[in-house]
Amino acid sequence: MSAARRLRAGLRGWGGVGAMGVACALTATFVLLPLRDAPLDGSAGTGGQGLTRGTYAKADDCKDADAWKQSPGPSSDEGGRTVAAIKKRGYLVVGVDQNSYRWGYRDPNSESDSADLEGFDIDLAHRIADEIVGGDPKKNIRFKAVPTNQRIPAIKNGQVDMVVRTMTISCQRLKDVAFSAPYFTTGQQVLAPRSSSIDGYDDSLARKKICTAATSTAYEKLKADQEHGDLVSSADISTTVPNQLDCLVRLQLGEVDAVVTDGALAASQAAQDPTVALKGRPFTTDYYGVAMKKDAQDLVRRVNQVLEDYRDSGWQQSYDKWLAPTLGKDPAKSRPPTPDHR
Repeated sequence: MSAARRLRAGLRGWGGVGAMGVACALTATFVLLPLRDAPLDGSAGTGGQGLTRGTYAKADDCKDADAWKQSPGPSSDEGGRTVAAIKKRGYLVVGVDQNSYRWGYRDPNSESDSADLEGFDIDLAHRIADEIVGGDPKKNIRFKAVPTNQRIPAIKNGQVDMVVRTMTISCQRLKDVAFSAPYFTTGQQVLAPRSSSIDGYDDSLARKKICTAATSTAYEKLKADQEHGDLVSSADISTTVPNQLDCLVRLQLGEVDAVVTDGALAASQAAQDPTVALKGRPFTTDYYGVAMKKDAQDLVRRVNQVLEDYRDSGWQQSYDKWLAPTLGKDPAKSRPPTPDHR
């Protein structure tokens, strides 16, 4: 199938990624707060005090598969400076995606005039706001659309209190931000046209152009594997984009041959466009976490307490609603590990 035909096919009905992007752009200014450089008053710019980090793995011995173990234990204490400032302000500011189908997006077919953000990540963000701030669910949270490559800057600059945006916990990122315990398990996977000769993450990627999001875990993995000889040297990994969804658009346009991203995201994108498919199995094990400022340890602990409760009541319901159609009814492979706080 030609690139033009793939694009036209992908733009039919819900499969129109480009159409969804336009719809999101038109509504964003009315609902989402714009990113800015100045920190919010008394919010993400403050840090907790008097709390022990309580890590489970030393930072200098960090391995990505165990990076999540550096998150401190849960706490219901709301006396820390960051949590207290958020409660006083009266709302939580959360960096999210508005273009990831079933994770954080606006349904163009929604009967609602507001076309509110919805999805698995959005459910979690609302749960955190309800637990920490309380009050009216329509007033206790404010969303900011954050591109993939701006997630860490948005946190460090105090533009958001946290990011809930399919963000993988990694040793490299722990140098800049703190993470909650995991809330989802996934892995890197290849997405390509169904008609492609690409079989997965193997030699079939030779002389193929691969797209990843800048600063993403996928790009770092491809770069490291190519340097170590674990990815065929002729694979072209030079194409990076600010937002991960842009890779799917480039794939539809025929500008790249494959996309590498989290399998959970790739499955949703394959559901949007039936002309593309997941190729091969996931070749890493990754965990999504809620990212926050490094010095906001009281907030990290409070979020970890929310996650403790959410794993027991809320996680399964959200999975069934948003992700079961693309990842399957059995969530065993997607469930996050349960931290051992002994």
